[in-house]
Amino acid sequence: MSSHYKNIARVLKAHGSKGEVIVAELRGLPFLVEPGMRVALTPPALDRDRFVRVESVVDGGDRYIVRFSCAHSIGEAESLTGCYVLADSDDLQLDSFDVTYDDLLDRSVIDERFGGLGTIVEIMETPANDVWVIAGGAYGEVLVPVVEDVVLDIPEAGPIRVKVMDGLINS
Repeated sequence: MSSHYKNIARVLKAHGSKGEVIVAELRGLPFLVEPGMRVALTPPALDRDRFVRVESVVDGGDRYIVRFSCAHSIGEAESLTGCYVLADSDDLQLDSFDVTYDDLLDRSVIDERFGGLGTIVEIMETPANDVWVIAGGAYGEVLVPVVEDVVLDIPEAGPIRVKVMDGLINS
């Protein structure tokens, strides 16, 4: 059984003097970093292990303060700035809509009635739900709300299947 690792977060900056860092989820994902989790930090550094443990996570309201097993000083924490946090997919509880924006951009979208709509060129965040801006197909720009009634399947690779609501496409 081979593991599949997924980018789940990014280290923004050091915080405090004991090795803590500020970590943010990647756009499109909930915050998935949990204490005890074994993660990889990329890009790897020559002077630390590639795989580390998450020692603690504190929800600071608008940010998360995380301590990794490889950082116990401000200098070690600063060396993590900009690193991505990768976790084994088997350790994550994701639903079908938990996909990073980077994994969605440039993906082709196929509607069950209209066929190929084009590719996702932008993702708009709205209070109710995200909206995919799809371009490059025969129907011009199409706005698709990311809701369960519309998005049928988001496979790891290949086209995304949707069923657009009446009125979204001028046929």
